[in-house]
Amino acid sequence: MQKIFLSIFIALTSLTSCANKKPPIITAAVNNDSSTSSAKTDTVTFGNGCFWCTEAIFQLVDGVIKVESGYSGGHVDNPSYKEVTTGTTGHAECLNIIYDPSKVTYDELLEMFWQSHDPTTVDRQGNDEGPQYRSVIFYHNQEQKDIAEKYKAALDKSGAFNAPIVTTFEPFTKFYKAENYHQNYYNENGSQPYCQFVVRPKVEKFRKVFKDKLKRG
Repeated sequence: MQKIFLSIFIALTSLTSCANKKPPIITAAVNNDSSTSSAKTDTVTFGNGCFWCTEAIFQLVDGVIKVESGYSGGHVDNPSYKEVTTGTTGHAECLNIIYDPSKVTYDELLEMFWQSHDPTTVDRQGNDEGPQYRSVIFYHNQEQKDIAEKYKAALDKSGAFNAPIVTTFEPFTKFYKAENYHQNYYNENGSQPYCQFVVRPKVEKFRKVFKDKLKRG
């Protein structure tokens, strides 16, 4: 499967190279050891299952500056975790990822997104069930949507998965940061059973597959 993803990634990168030369960029202040510096960054918002798992994965990526766990795509303002877990608010557990496009591209993040969960199951990842666990990309602009749609179509055509991809594309509107105890969860709660038996295997697999894309040290 890794070879399939690599070939699709290379093909799509060549198709979108012109777009990638001028990515949508915003200026943000980056906190680095209590000092503040200016850096050109971009943002993606992914929903691919429990954010305890996905946060731990994307924190490893070189070029990813900040990862926040939270909620998007719903119809309730400032939802709590308890409300979201009922599956009635319309929100998905997701990540807001700020990254440096000069170190990691949107195309590469998409590859990581689709390889880090099962995008063929509707409203479910493993034992986690409900619309809050849906596979979704909250696109911030038309370019993000177009590239993601091409990638999805190429993956389906290649037969990379045994079933059709059900990932949805929803326009980004609002991101509500989750409660503080959800942030940096795996790093601070690694000894918990869920982390040991669910999160850790995902992290270890990701390290092996994307070893060339990880932060050093």
